[in-house]
Amino acid sequence: MDDVSTSLEHLAAVAAAGVPGIAPVAVGPSPDDDADFRSAVILDAEGRHWRVRSPLSPEASVRLETEHLVLRAFTPAIRSRLPFLVPTAVGSVEHGHLHAFVHSHIDGVPLSIDALARMAADPDPDDLRHVPSADPPPTLAVQLGRILAAIHALPCSLVEDADLPGYTAEQCRERRLSELRRAEATGRVPEALLRRWAAILEDRQAWRFPTRVVHGDLQEDNLVIARGRVRGVTGWTDLHVGDPAEDFAWLIGARDTYLADTVIEAYAEACRTASFRAPDREPDAHLLERARLDAEFALAQWLMRGLDRGLDSVVADAEAMLARLEKDLARRAAAPTAAPAPSPAATARDGAGGAAAGGSPAPVH
Repeated sequence: MDDVSTSLEHLAAVAAAGVPGIAPVAVGPSPDDDADFRSAVILDAEGRHWRVRSPLSPEASVRLETEHLVLRAFTPAIRSRLPFLVPTAVGSVEHGHLHAFVHSHIDGVPLSIDALARMAADPDPDDLRHVPSADPPPTLAVQLGRILAAIHALPCSLVEDADLPGYTAEQCRERRLSELRRAEATGRVPEALLRRWAAILEDRQAWRFPTRVVHGDLQEDNLVIARGRVRGVTGWTDLHVGDPAEDFAWLIGARDTYLADTVIEAYAEACRTASFRAPDREPDAHLLERARLDAEFALAQWLMRGLDRGLDSVVADAEAMLARLEKDLARRAAAPTAAPAPSPAATARDGAGGAAAGGSPAPVH
């Protein structure tokens, strides 16, 4: 039996030990961050699906413990307000010196950012056949806009009850400035990028915004898609009160601006809808500017992560992406009247082949 099968069967045994009543009859792989977690989806004797995640480091274990607390803080009343499903935490079990966690599994699969962009621009007619209503279902962009509005409308008590951090707008700016200084100290980030990011951070007007509950790690890997619908949102390890722009940064990774533009329009519309209890009538004017900063700065964060962990391949990958981003931005600045170019984050990602197997780096918090 190969190592993968042995690992999956071991995780199934871990889940059975951690949650009374789970009797695994089948187990399969579950997409995850291979550097930090080992995961599996389990089918039990009653036909229910469960996901078990085992951390590979103390840092990853802390993240899972945080997510476990967050999922337990999602009360039935809060869940009823959300236009998507959230996993339910059901148990944990000691696994070596760390703890593995088990929660309910949401059927569906994550899709790449470009696949989501294609789905938003050109929905599959077959997906409409599964909708019982005569009214057309909301487009993917509208779904994403409503999801973002609903997350940002969550009560701050959800974060406070889980003992998670909250930041003012100025603290958000100061945290990014501190990271910028760290990135500059590496001597590996192009000067043009450092100046570009510093200019945005020094624009105080761009950093005057109402803070909201923020998912903190929203990206395509944490969206569960089935039949053209976003069924669930996962990856709640970085929930906090902070800059809502953080949850838009991943959209900048698409090859064109269509996805980000249409989602922000749907988000603005949802903010005007009382049924979503959205906190703002309109998104702040600089939201996408800060989102682009986060998307670009994720490459510097990836570099620093590689340096901190002594991962030479990650460092080389990040340097290549940063160089590609610098060249792309220079080309765009030299030809301002040219046709819209692919987003800088997407261009950098494509040029370097991705920060890791499966895609570009997500912002590191």
